[in-house]
Amino acid sequence: MELGLIGLGKMGGNMRERIRRAGHTVIGYDRNPDLADVHSLQELVSKLKGPRAIWVMVPAGAPTQATIDELAALLSPGDVVVDGGNSRWTDDEKHAVELGIKGIGFVDCGVSGGVWGLENGYALMYGGTPEHVAQVQPILDALKPEGDFGSVHAGKVGAGHFAKMVHNGIEYAMMQAYAEGWELLEKVDSVTDVREVFRSWQEGTVIRSWLLDLAVNALDADEHLDRLRGFAEDSGEGRWTVEAAINHAVPLPAITASLFARFASRQDDSPQMKMVAALRNQFGGHSVESSEPKK
Repeated sequence: MELGLIGLGKMGGNMRERIRRAGHTVIGYDRNPDLADVHSLQELVSKLKGPRAIWVMVPAGAPTQATIDELAALLSPGDVVVDGGNSRWTDDEKHAVELGIKGIGFVDCGVSGGVWGLENGYALMYGGTPEHVAQVQPILDALKPEGDFGSVHAGKVGAGHFAKMVHNGIEYAMMQAYAEGWELLEKVDSVTDVREVFRSWQEGTVIRSWLLDLAVNALDADEHLDRLRGFAEDSGEGRWTVEAAINHAVPLPAITASLFARFASRQDDSPQMKMVAALRNQFGGHSVESSEPKK
């Protein structure tokens, strides 16, 4: 099938390639002309046959809203828009109404996979009506990992991004646990090879995971993470998870503590946050801050 893809950064560019490898036609637009196949949203829409499918991969908030507004003026009844960025689920509900007034379908899709998704596939959590999901099912099938898992129709509009938000909250807590364990191991004199302790956990233990594998990769590159500053950003989804927990009276002590630990990292050079920063760089290509003084 044909797909228009808006936003060709780290995730979007690799997604375009994976979809093309599956035999589909992708026409991509990005503000960077070196990445784009077309040079305006109007040109993108004009090159697609109806009913059109457009996948949006731009930052949440104002950039997504501006893109949705422009698409609403360009698309036709029967077309469908997928928001594959990290939008808040409440924005999804608003966008579905705005597009629905014009007869345009809407699907929200949480996407996980980072810089590894091109080869491994992307875990997809999507929300929307069965009819609108069916319109983009071939693209969802092309993006997902091989096998029976890694893709779910989570529910109605907003469910995909809500599920991805909770996924990221769990991710925060898991990274924090590895980071705390790593710092404690580094502190004691009796443990002489922390990196190999982490490596030994990769087989036969209940805490083995892809994040653990990535931690070992990071330690192989920088055994004591001396080249990193203990500073870790947050994408915003951890905050939304905690806010949703408060609204629904659900206790999330581990996730909440991991979010607050990231805030603490911005005050001092936290050893734990070196590991969190290293893990974020490993799975998502997120930037890290060097421990070397700026010149």
